[in-house]
Amino acid sequence: MPIRCRAMTSIPNDPVASVGGLRNVGEMLRAGTLSSEQMTKDYLTRISNLDSSLNAFEHVAAEQALATARAMDCLLAAGTDLGPLMGIPISVKDLFTVKGMPMTAGSCVDVSDITDPNEGPFIQALRQAGCVILGKTRMVEFAFGITGVSQPRGTPRNPCDEKIHRIPGGSSSGAGVAIAAGLCAMSIGTDTGGSVRVPAALCGVFGLKTTFGLWSTQGVFPLAPNLDTIGLLTRSARDAALAYAEIMHHLHGVSRHPVALATLPGTSLGLPTEYFWEDLSSEVAKAMSWAKDELAGAGVHFQNVSIPEANEREKYFPVSMPVQLLNTLGRERFESGRHLMDPVIGDRTSLGLDIKATHFLEVETRRSRNIVNALEQFQGVDAWISPTTASTAPSVASLDNYQEGYRQALNMTRNTQPANYLELCAASLPLLIGDQFLPVGLQLMCPPHEEGKLLAICQAIEVQLDKAEVKVSRCGCEPSAATVQNSKVAIGNQ
Repeated sequence: MPIRCRAMTSIPNDPVASVGGLRNVGEMLRAGTLSSEQMTKDYLTRISNLDSSLNAFEHVAAEQALATARAMDCLLAAGTDLGPLMGIPISVKDLFTVKGMPMTAGSCVDVSDITDPNEGPFIQALRQAGCVILGKTRMVEFAFGITGVSQPRGTPRNPCDEKIHRIPGGSSSGAGVAIAAGLCAMSIGTDTGGSVRVPAALCGVFGLKTTFGLWSTQGVFPLAPNLDTIGLLTRSARDAALAYAEIMHHLHGVSRHPVALATLPGTSLGLPTEYFWEDLSSEVAKAMSWAKDELAGAGVHFQNVSIPEANEREKYFPVSMPVQLLNTLGRERFESGRHLMDPVIGDRTSLGLDIKATHFLEVETRRSRNIVNALEQFQGVDAWISPTTASTAPSVASLDNYQEGYRQALNMTRNTQPANYLELCAASLPLLIGDQFLPVGLQLMCPPHEEGKLLAICQAIEVQLDKAEVKVSRCGCEPSAATVQNSKVAIGNQ
């Protein structure tokens, strides 16, 4: 049986999940029936008791978080309301510069001299919104991996299986685990080829990848500056829509009105006729078939679309990403520090040493043409739909064989990399049906800068599937008592 949410006598419940989400927590904060300090203490207690088994956090800033929470409570008591994210405890991927916290980019290679020492606009927006930053989550080295496996910093444990150490997905591995296990109210990640959506899918939570350039990546250690995007991991599309509107308000001055739900009758979803639906595991095929039937019954129209540009990602990513990472690190740093790197990440990065400039420019030029051509396939449809990943989370042990690990990694990015390649916005919704053991991700993709429409459709799908007899799993995964036995790690020593 999959691990379900349950009350545990010595560990407080997830304060946000237990009351139904961010909107309800906000109402309780303003009514005075809950405080940011108490919420923060509850999350810190959960981290202290659970994270030595889960390995989601690279650094926990307990004192800093509690000080911020108390300040938010004082401001609210004095009548100053910063908005719906005020006092909400969150986690941030260890790729962002956050004042008072270390930044490793998931590596043991020293990158302090090439790391932006200043917080970027995105972290500043979170502070302006009144968020409480609990700490920084683990990640795949330099964000260059989709499985979540990391030799230098450790592989977080997918909390959806208490018996087998399964991969969490990457590179925002700790972010996915933290939100799924109820260690924070929202996780901040980055997505260069699926690094928000894959952890969301494998850990059973919601993941949003924003349009390239929408949210500034200044203050974020770069993997591929022409692909990197910032994303959100939350327990529901509803929570993501609230957070998205608030962040957009602070970054771009737009209205903070929440994204409304779409009307499913008349919504048209593009069904790719090739590539995205190939070689699905039985669990993924079953979950997607059920979801499509439920949506069709609710009035959603499915229209076949051909997206020949999608498979171009196979020629692009193995060229562009190692070249751009090497450009950031520099050849000398890479070669002198390679022995400290995860062997798989080191091997992938080394491929860039032999790539000619003409080849790099060729794939970049071809990508520019494909971005334009692919947008034509949105004519007559509101979004494209596909599985997020072709399979559920495999065990970490199954990736010990290098060739098998490489094959699994390619398979996991098949459906997510096209959105990055084509500069789309995208999201992954969690599905868990019947006797299914592990969660499956349902992916939606929209044209650039149509996050509002994307989140509107996602929320409507979320509501519709919740009405079905077999529901979408949005409870996340609660580690059992057996998982956390003897897991008492001091918060300050993560």
